[in-house]
Amino acid sequence: MLKKLLLLVLSCLYFACGAAFAAVEINTADQAALDSVTGIGPATSKAILDARKKGGNFKDWADLQSRVKGIGDKNSVKLSAAGLLVNGQSHQGAMTAAKPGKAEKPAKPEVKPEIKPIKAEPVKASDAKPK
Repeated sequence: MLKKLLLLVLSCLYFACGAAFAAVEINTADQAALDSVTGIGPATSKAILDARKKGGNFKDWADLQSRVKGIGDKNSVKLSAAGLLVNGQSHQGAMTAAKPGKAEKPAKPEVKPEIKPIKAEPVKASDAKPK
């Protein structure tokens, strides 16, 4: 019984995660598929469909940005990271864009202290103390 329950939970998680990361091709997607992309709401998906109906398929990301109001370079990177594709291509900035937050600090180089030899001065017989 426990094994069946665990299998059910794992399969639900697998399908839930798979749906969250599904790629959506902008030139073939319907309104529901476009709305499933994080960052695209009903108004944007309608604008995309209207632009596609008027001018045909989008050639590339630049074409999308020029034809759909509200989709600029920053938004394109976010939409691409969320799974949106134009002609099967991700936005080139999406691959290099990091998650918002603090950038990692470069590692400090290890500084080794300089080792200087100790100069030994000769001991004079007159400096020696008697026991």
